[in-house]
Amino acid sequence: MRRASLILTVASLILAGTGSALAQGLDLRIGAFFPRGNQTLFQDVRDLYAVQTSDFNGVYGGAEYNQVVAPNVEVGISLDGYAQTVDSFYRDYTRPDGSEIRQQLHLQMLPLGVTVRILPTSKRASFVPYIGGGVDAVFYQYEERGDFIDFYDPDLPIVSDAFRDSSAAFGAHAVAGIRVYLNRDFAIVGEGRYQWAKKDMGEDFAPNQSGLVNTIDLSGPSFTVGLHVRF
Repeated sequence: MRRASLILTVASLILAGTGSALAQGLDLRIGAFFPRGNQTLFQDVRDLYAVQTSDFNGVYGGAEYNQVVAPNVEVGISLDGYAQTVDSFYRDYTRPDGSEIRQQLHLQMLPLGVTVRILPTSKRASFVPYIGGGVDAVFYQYEERGDFIDFYDPDLPIVSDAFRDSSAAFGAHAVAGIRVYLNRDFAIVGEGRYQWAKKDMGEDFAPNQSGLVNTIDLSGPSFTVGLHVRF
């Protein structure tokens, strides 16, 4: 929470220090988030459940306030959201009658970020490409609900239960995109973003008796389209 407050404080000071004479804008966007391909959230999910990384692909979108702070330089504060629920079952275990042992895995994220963009064209240009990067506090909640095997019992009983972890992971992102201005004040925006964020899990996924640390991986690309309003 302290780092999230620091992100907001630094961004607010930068924006406040520029004065009201420079252009400001608001972006509204919608698209999709694609979790990183070489991992599936964390180790237990990869080892136990019949899910793939692509199962967690989901809708992603949000809003950003941005302001020009210097010629061809813009700073933005954004809040985005993502949520996805995946039906799963154990890869290597079934019930005595051969049926699957099923669960639901749910992940949601709220990335709060600060982005610095470089826009190399004049403010009168109709097509404005840009690149940039920044830092994030990614607030997340991960839940598993359904039927589970108790591996600490030698009889391996199947029990109904629910497990949860919620926290904030701190990371960074890179962006690239283009604005196509319809007139002086409105533009269509297409943006690609890559987010890096990891966190050692706690609550119900804290290190167990074997000392295993589950590190949730919230990294991955997103692609969005939206509307930029300049005022």
